[in-house]
Amino acid sequence: MSFAENKPAESGTPEQRAQMIVEPLSKLGARYDAAPVFPVESVKLLRDAGLLRSFAPPDAGGDAFPDRHARYASMMDVLRIVGRGDLSVGRLYEGHVNALLLFDWFATTGQLAVLRQQLKEGALFGVWATEPPPGVRLVGADDGWTMEGAKSFATGAGGLSYAIVTAQSSHGPRRLVIAKADEAARTDLSQWRMRGMRATGSGIYDLGGMAVAPDALLGQGGDYDREPDFTTGAWRFTAVQLGGIEALLAETRAAMTMVAREDPLQRAKFADAVVAARSAYLWVRECAARAAAGHQDGPAFARMTRGVVERAALDVMEYASRIIGTRSAIDGQRIDKIIRDLSVYLRQAGPDYAKDQAAIAWIDHDVWGSGDALW
Repeated sequence: MSFAENKPAESGTPEQRAQMIVEPLSKLGARYDAAPVFPVESVKLLRDAGLLRSFAPPDAGGDAFPDRHARYASMMDVLRIVGRGDLSVGRLYEGHVNALLLFDWFATTGQLAVLRQQLKEGALFGVWATEPPPGVRLVGADDGWTMEGAKSFATGAGGLSYAIVTAQSSHGPRRLVIAKADEAARTDLSQWRMRGMRATGSGIYDLGGMAVAPDALLGQGGDYDREPDFTTGAWRFTAVQLGGIEALLAETRAAMTMVAREDPLQRAKFADAVVAARSAYLWVRECAARAAAGHQDGPAFARMTRGVVERAALDVMEYASRIIGTRSAIDGQRIDKIIRDLSVYLRQAGPDYAKDQAAIAWIDHDVWGSGDALW
């Protein structure tokens, strides 16, 4: 039976619908890792499960949640569940969720109506901010903008339907622009030759000469860089990484031989892996709660959470390799793929700087606070 024939019904909570597609995402992930092309079938699973619209603004067809905390709690679980299935797809999905949040915060009524139709048609969005010098610029006037420049490390380049891109305006802070992201002639994936996260297709996308209509401008200048949401938003990709850690722990448990299970030294390594994974979960959950509350100390939590999740992933990767041995490095084994994907995905920019900035906040005042309402 094909994945299409066995597609999940769009019913139940987003978490339940995500759980239904973990196994097929994993199987498809192995295929797209071996022949790295855009994971069309995996994205179709997300669409058929209703997950491309779940976290859209309600006016654009998103699921109804009692409040922002419930929405973010669901978002965290879905991101880590999708990450368990395939980290490459998790990275693409996190970019889509990021875009939906930007629409929620900054879109006009007309833009939400268009988004509703695009999501109904199965559109996948992303957010691209990284760029080679001199960066992407808006050129022209209000009645006739065009863009110059390109985006690098543009996740899903050529495969996404649309990307929300940052562009520097000559009249003030950088703006957000909704751009077509599926034009093959603008896509260059030649440098994306990685040992992991292969199916993300995080290449270069040339935006030069692309016309920008007034309704393609999202929000106002400087909106993308608003704090605390800008920095605290890192919690989303740590949730996907957490899913990869949890998947690696589960695969390690399943692959343990009876000899390893009866060896107290091997059990101690497994116990340490459980502690690392669970500690990362608690940090990500706390950070998501801070993001939901718009807490001013959210950036400090996000910066520290990045380091905590990285350390947990590195530890679990090492424990898995020690417990399973050479079988953990066999090409085609799921453990090997997860380790390769994590080793690439963890390489976010400026980890030492992020940790240092978090430490400054903790030194300055009691970031934990007292009496804060958590989930």
